Amino acid sequence: WSLLFVNCIHIYQVVGHKEGLDVMERADPLFLLIGLPTIPVMLILGKMIRWEDYVLRLWRKYSNKLQILNSIFPGIGCPVPRIPAEANPLADHVSATRILCGALVFPTIATIVGKLMFSSVNSNLQRTILGGIAFVAIKGAFKVYFKQQQYLRQAHRKILNYPEQEGA
Repeated sequence: WSLLFVNCIHIYQVVGHKEGLDVMERADPLFLLIGLPTIPVMLILGKMIRWEDYVLRLWRKYSNKLQILNSIFPGIGCPVPRIPAEANPLADHVSATRILCGALVFPTIATIVGKLMFSSVNSNLQRTILGGIAFVAIKGAFKVYFKQQQYLRQAHRKILNYPEQEGA
């Protein structure tokens, strides 16, 4: 029941209280019984997709051909002295609690970002969708940039011998 309650809150946030109540009253009970639990499932599955890694791979592959990336982000198209070992995506564990909480709080964040960035849009649903897309895109861009900086830092890392101390 608490899951259905959370879904109702998400619907009220996304489309507005009055419109959400109207949609829930007009909807078929079977659709509500099946449809409402799929909302958090889809949010969790969407949170687990690592699309930033695909964008990063494309960025590394084609950055030398796109000169605009080199002017915006210096050091992107430059050859690296060595290619660092790729981290196993399965080794980069994110706790299930973090995925669950992030997925369930996403409609709230999308609503807030939509109200802040797209206040000129009249429809609550469109504003929330645009806010969600903007939030995911901005957060993803920061993640991609951060991972690329880590990659470059590891590629330029030099391993030196530890100097022996005299008298030891």
